[in-house]
Parts: sequence; structure tokens; C-alpha cells
Amino acid sequence: MTYRITGSSLVLAGLLAACQPADTGTQAASGETDAAGPAATVTQYDAATFHQTTSFGLASSAGFAWSADDSRILISSDETGVFNAYAVDPASGAREALTASETNATYALSWFPNDDRAVVTADSGGNEISHIYVRELDGRLNDITPGEEVRAQFLGWSPDGNDMWVLTNERDQSAMDIYAYDTLSYESGVVFQNDDALEIGDVSPDGRWLALVRNRTSADSDILLVDLASGDATPRLITEHEGNIAHGVYTFTPDSTALVYATDEHGEFNQAWTYDLASGHTAPLIEADWDVSFVTYSPSGRYRVSGINADARTEVSIIDTQSGAALDLPELPAGDLGSVRFSRDEGRIAFLIDSATSPANLHVVDLASQDHAQLTNALNPAISEAEMVEAEVVRFESFDGLEIPGILYRPHGASADNPVPALVWVHGGPGGQSRIGYSATIQHLVNHGYAVYAANNRGSSGYGKTFYHMDDRRHGEEDLRDIVAAGDWLRQQDWVDADRVGVIGGSYGGFMTAAALTFHPDAFEVGINIFGVTNWERTLASIPPWWESFREALYDEMGDPATDAERHRAISPLFHAENVTKPLLVIQGANDPRVLQVESDELVEAVRANGVPVEYVLFPDEGHGFRRRENRIAASEAYVSFLDTYLTGEETVEE
Repeated sequence: MTYRITGSSLVLAGLLAACQPADTGTQAASGETDAAGPAATVTQYDAATFHQTTSFGLASSAGFAWSADDSRILISSDETGVFNAYAVDPASGAREALTASETNATYALSWFPNDDRAVVTADSGGNEISHIYVRELDGRLNDITPGEEVRAQFLGWSPDGNDMWVLTNERDQSAMDIYAYDTLSYESGVVFQNDDALEIGDVSPDGRWLALVRNRTSADSDILLVDLASGDATPRLITEHEGNIAHGVYTFTPDSTALVYATDEHGEFNQAWTYDLASGHTAPLIEADWDVSFVTYSPSGRYRVSGINADARTEVSIIDTQSGAALDLPELPAGDLGSVRFSRDEGRIAFLIDSATSPANLHVVDLASQDHAQLTNALNPAISEAEMVEAEVVRFESFDGLEIPGILYRPHGASADNPVPALVWVHGGPGGQSRIGYSATIQHLVNHGYAVYAANNRGSSGYGKTFYHMDDRRHGEEDLRDIVAAGDWLRQQDWVDADRVGVIGGSYGGFMTAAALTFHPDAFEVGINIFGVTNWERTLASIPPWWESFREALYDEMGDPATDAERHRAISPLFHAENVTKPLLVIQGANDPRVLQVESDELVEAVRANGVPVEYVLFPDEGHGFRRRENRIAASEAYVSFLDTYLTGEETVEE
């Protein structure tokens, strides 16, 4: 059965990352949780109830989230079903729509330095060719980076605020150059021509220094500096080393004296170090037993904000750099704090708090008075947080004894007397991570009686570089066996129906789903492949030109299609589809630039030739992931309907 649905989850991070779930709490590998009584007491809701929440996002940390007079906060919201930019009154929470797109998701980036114009970005139908728009004072949207194939990204502002720095590939589709756009005329001039197609890191606040990243492999990368004021645009290597050491750029210090960078040179995890721009001296800034995810500063530099990826949860620290003490905050709701944005006068902060049982809400704290206000209510009032399920970090031993972490969602009422069907959820990547936070899709599945275990198989990020690189050039092998082992672990839980375990995943997780049904045909009863790779030969040969800065690293990890085609064919489900014997649901976006529609078309045709039930949902107005709420709802309903039919047998469909 094939459906074509017109009419998403957010843009998905990573090369082939998709469908990241979310939670709170940790727990041992037993997976024993509290049961909430018999399943009959649980009210079941349709997908719309879970998806008709509102997703909020703050403007970019590279720009201004607070207006010039600190009277408004710039956010993105999908309250209409499509993302648009809004201005929020920090006193009342009242929102004013700044854009009104009914089709393409439009995201807020920054207020202008000295007036109420706003910078936003949007692509076309999920094609990932994003443009930069200025929302003028009269409400008009002005595309300042026109061109059918021009892809643009916001980088920041010049020190005097007279120029907007923008990355575009207008000169060469494979390279992002830096342009300065005059804030009055919008005329542009080249600041840096990126002839080597390096990854742009950051520009120092004084406009002098540019940090670049050269990704040699997924395990080995370098940072280079350019002195833009010297007249010599030749990048200078500052991370000379031997062996595999990964480096990345966080930011420059506000006084432009040092670069704050990431390195895993000193252990398993990324630490934050500083590089003194005058002397070249390096020193540790933040060391932790987990990866440092980000480092940012308040406008003056008085406060430093950093995040640690602590076992699939983000732990945020705000430090007063004058005293070295943590910033005092009032008691806040439970959940992960993120996207901290200081007002221009540094008297207030805006931030988001999210959890497994609620989408992120916008909060504001006055630092002097400690007054706190929650400005949004993201959760659909038709359902309460108590009806959601918390998520737990649970670990199990894989086929070879390696400990695999994951996030477990157990339905209310699941018990030995009432065992439930279960799904292994596979994140995107390669190298993604299932993390704690609200997932409407997962909560809908769990509400309908399906346990979900989001496995972070070997090769996932967040657990150290050794774990991360365990699947290099071995994708579809041991990492896939981890997913199979996750299914075996679920079957061992007395509250899981051992005869009803399926697998679901998006993007790279979609590949793993299709691969599980292909190469381990008896491991799962059903599979749901959400825009997943099925033909690695085609995917790696047809990557978008704007991936040029990390093409070499991608090929090092996955294999070069020019030399590794035999292995790519060996692990591609499409070429072995005759092995598939279990029902399959395939979800695809027609505008996907990463996983082309033809891959899903061909897989569906090949599996149907086996006489195996296959359902196919194609979204003509989506790319790699979902941007439109109506499509997210349609997909979630398709998942439950498919599972009710083929995993639990509770529904009958007419062919």
C-alpha cells in the first residue's frame, strides 16, 4: 500500500541524523520501572494530541536574541504548524508574529544591532538550500542572498554593527565564503574566499581573527587561523600534532585575545581549551568526564555559559568570570536548561527548559531580583505531563560484552502480567546520539502500548572517542549487531511481549532498520524505515556539494565510493532485499537531498516482489526530516496503524 501525503519534526542534525528522542533519570540495566496499573486505565490519544504542542527556539547565539532596547526576545515557533519568527514581550509573554509562512519553515536568527529589523532563514520545501532574509521594519521579507542554488548561513555582526557576516556558496557550490553585507544597502563584499573549502569556525568579536577547521578524518582534524587584518588570507595551522586528535571551534573570548576550542587530545572526551592569539600558549578551560558541548559568553564577557553532554542530558553552567562563581538562579522547573541568551545590559537571561514529558518552554530570569517567569506553555492542554512517560537511561551488554547505553520509555501499566510489544529505536548519524527530551512521536507510540528503547549503539557520540570510532568502516556490522542485541535484551524483560519486538529509525537509523530486516531477517517482527539509506553507492556518490568541507572525513569513516564500492554494495539493503521477510513501512520526503527518493522507491518495489507486506508514505513537501506539523502527525499515525496491523494484529487494512 502506498500513500502520498501533502502537507514535520525539526531539521535534523548530523550528516544523516534524524529522529532524536528525548528524558530524565538514570537507572541500571535491569530496566525495572514503576508500573502504573493495568493498561486498560490508560487513555489513548491520537497523534495530533502529542504533536499539537508548540516548539520554541531562541535566536542564534551568534546574533542578538534580545532587541536593542531589551524590550523583545526573538524566537522561532511552530504554533501555526509551520515555523515562523516571533517577538516576545519578556514581561507579559505576549507574542507578535514577524513572519507568516504557510509552507517553508522560517527560523529566527538575530535582531539587528541597533534597530528592530530581524534576520531569519528559510529553505524551499526542505531542500536545505537556505537563504538569509531581513524582516524589514514595515514587515516585508527581503531575500538578501537570492539565487536558485545559493546556500547561505548567518555568521554574526561586524564590531561596529554596520555589516552582517554571512556565509554563502555563490562563488563555488562546494565552498562557503564569508561576505559582509552592509546593513543599510545590503551590498556585499568578500571578507574571506574559502579556496580550500574548509569549515568556517568563527570570527573574533573585533573582526580580526578567523578560525577554520580542516576535517582530515572523523578522528583527526585541525584548526587554522587567518589574520584578516594582515592582508594575508593564508590559513595558519595552530594544532600541529601526530596521530588522531580531533579539534573543533567553540568561540573566541569577548576581548578577542583567545580562541576557545575543543580537543580530545587529553582523554576520551572533548575538553575546552584556550589558545592565546598573541603568544600561542594553550591552557585548559573546562575539563569533564563527558564531552563539552558548547561554550558561549554574555555580550561583555562577564558570564561564560557552557554545556556538558552528561549521559544523554545537557548540564549547563553559567560562571561569573569576575568571581569564578556559578551564577545564582532561582529554583526552576525540572528538566534540561539550554539556549541561554543574555539581554544586552546583562541584567536578564532568556533560556529554554525541556524534559521527556514536556517540550521546551521559554523562561526569563531577572538576575538582580531573581524574579522568574515562564513565558510559554508548549504542551497541548488536552493532555497532562502525568499521562506522558518519563525516560530512563538503561544499559545492557551487547553480543560481545560491550556495554551499550540507551533511553527507555516504558508504557504505563506494562508488567509481567501485562507484557507489551516493544520497539528498538535507532538514531541517525553515523555518530548521532539518542538524548533526553520531548518526542511527540515516541510518546504517541508509548501511549498506544509500545515500549521504546532508543539504543546508542557503538559508534554513537557522547560516550568517548573509543566508543565513537568502533564502527568506522564497519557500519552495518557490529553496530547493527548492537541493535539486534537490544531487541534480544527487550525480549528478556518480563514486561515485554517477546514475540512482538520491532525496529524503527530515521536516516542512518532508517538504514539500520532496513539492514536489520535484510541481514538479520529473524531478529525483528517488523521494521519502520524513515528516510533511510538503502544504497550506499548512490548516497555517497551524490552527497550535496556543500558537504565538501567534510567529504574526506565522511569517506574516511564510511569508505570512498571510488574504492569501496564492493563493501558499500555488501551492506546496502537494496541489493539484498530478497532476504526481507517481515513487514516494512517506508517513509520518504520527495525533496530529500541526502537520501534520494529513488532509494526508497526501489526498496519498496524490491521487497514487494518478495510478497512481503510493504507500506510506503511519500511526502511531496518534505526533505530529510519533517518540518511541517501536519506531516509529523500523518507519519506518527502511519507508524501506529502499521504496528497495530503487523506487530499486534489489532487492526485490519484493506489492500
